[in-house]
Amino acid sequence: MARYGLEVRISHAPLGFGYGGDVIGPLPEIRTLDQIRPSLRDPHCDGPEQVYAIAMDVARQPHLAELKKRMLLFGIVTYAPGRLGAEPVRSQGHIHRISAHSGWSPPELYEVWQGRAIIYMQERVAHDPGRCFAVCAGPGEQVLVPPGWAHATLSADPETPLTFAAWCDREYGFEYQAVRKHQGLAWYPLLQGRHIVWQQNPRYRPGRLQVVTPRRYTEFGLTDAPIYRQFEQSPARLQFISQPGRIAEKWAHFEP
Repeated sequence: MARYGLEVRISHAPLGFGYGGDVIGPLPEIRTLDQIRPSLRDPHCDGPEQVYAIAMDVARQPHLAELKKRMLLFGIVTYAPGRLGAEPVRSQGHIHRISAHSGWSPPELYEVWQGRAIIYMQERVAHDPGRCFAVCAGPGEQVLVPPGWAHATLSADPETPLTFAAWCDREYGFEYQAVRKHQGLAWYPLLQGRHIVWQQNPRYRPGRLQVVTPRRYTEFGLTDAPIYRQFEQSPARLQFISQPGRIAEKWAHFEP
């Protein structure tokens, strides 16, 4: 994935990553089907035993000190091909835990590397989920999830494994309890052939889902360059990820 600024090899048999050059990263964490069943539409469905692999804190060695100083962390995720019953392969959905150093539930900036993704997000996990968006993105496209929103990432093509990267807070943590209590987020993605359709989760108040394409986040100083290269060019540009309170006014009426 050198085109995205890092020498990283993606493996799907088994799921995982390899690092080259001056890139360092951990052994991946594997999420299994049994681990994510509580958030699926059909918790008893069939699917790949290993659903996705996550490597958090991937970086070029010379950048590590700067990343730690700015409380930034770069992660990579790759999904297995296939489906989870009638649903696409996806994450279970979560909210970011409030970071002690900022007092905010931090945002997250995604970038698709392989395959096609839909990043689903909703304002809150409550009977009324607020605004709900599904952002459909392909390789090289970026999607920003704002602070405090619940979200999940799904593979929009069951034949092509999805790989994506993201900038997040170094003090990251995931809250799953509220999502599991509602047996998922407010909308379930379902596969019809190779297309995604949406079904409302009856545990939420009925509402509207906005399906959109990615936009340029110029108000945050972001460009269409790969998101790791944007950090290389200007580390301060990504500071809003770990310090979202500095630009609180930009989140008030945010639309992805």
